Amino acid sequence: MNVLTTQFKHCDLIKVSGRIDSYTAPQLTEAFKSITDARRFKIVCDMREVNYMSSAGMRVLIANQKKCKRYNRGELVLANVSPFIYEAMELAGFSALFKFFNDSLVAVGYF
Repeated sequence: MNVLTTQFKHCDLIKVSGRIDSYTAPQLTEAFKSITDARRFKIVCDMREVNYMSSAGMRVLIANQKKCKRYNRGELVLANVSPFIYEAMELAGFSALFKFFNDSLVAVGYF
């Protein structure tokens, strides 16, 4: 898995590629932690190149959504989520926790 972060004026963009599973989830957690430790809580996660996400990956997203929304500081939004991953999130009941965008630029503009 590769993680690339970009800081914009109003939010941060995390581009993830590859598999998000129990082996790679800590790497994604660290990427989110570096952003939230800097007290930036408006994050877009671009998942265009993610071809698999396990429950460990979903836990990372949910934990960071909670951290971002705490005290109305911000939000984690997802962009370019594949239909298979979206369906898995929907079956688990997690799709209601996130805003989904089909384009990362539109998601960045949301903030």
